[in-house]
Amino acid sequence: MSFATSNSHKFREVELALRRLGVGVKRLRGKGLEIQSDDTAEVARFASADAAKKYERPLIVEDTGLFIDALGGFPGPYASFVFRSVGSEAILRLLGGRGEEERRATFWSAVAYCEPQGVPRVFRGSIVGAIARRAAGRGGFGFDPIFIPAGDSLTLAQLSIDEKSRISHRAEAATKFGEWYVRHS
Repeated sequence: MSFATSNSHKFREVELALRRLGVGVKRLRGKGLEIQSDDTAEVARFASADAAKKYERPLIVEDTGLFIDALGGFPGPYASFVFRSVGSEAILRLLGGRGEEERRATFWSAVAYCEPQGVPRVFRGSIVGAIARRAAGRGGFGFDPIFIPAGDSLTLAQLSIDEKSRISHRAEAATKFGEWYVRHS
């Protein structure tokens, strides 16, 4: 299976999740066109169809969004752009002195599989948690240093890649895809 992504961190996380199911994956250093949408599933669906046609092979793509309740779902599917533009510290400043209940957030991931002439199939995953009061950890990428999964005291960036690839939104979506793929291949 090919995974079209320019992000090595994403690739490693998905690779580990799929390996547990016996599904091998190779990184295709490219991606499909990304549309602007408030729905990560729609972004992944479009990108997978475009990339499958472009590279003439079945493949998967993944899109993620961080939805912070107190900020009306911001940054949502624009998380990568927001992170590159203003970073984690801007999110921490926006939340300021808000209490724990107001720091609730959800990461949503969509893994889309498509064959060159096919219709994309989307698999979703999520992880609920809260935005930390300060960044912690050196692992992961993006907003991982400020996201604490519910029931945990560590940020995603403080977890090993093996731990993260078992509990994350991306791992859940990849596992759903992998289970479907094993049944249908």
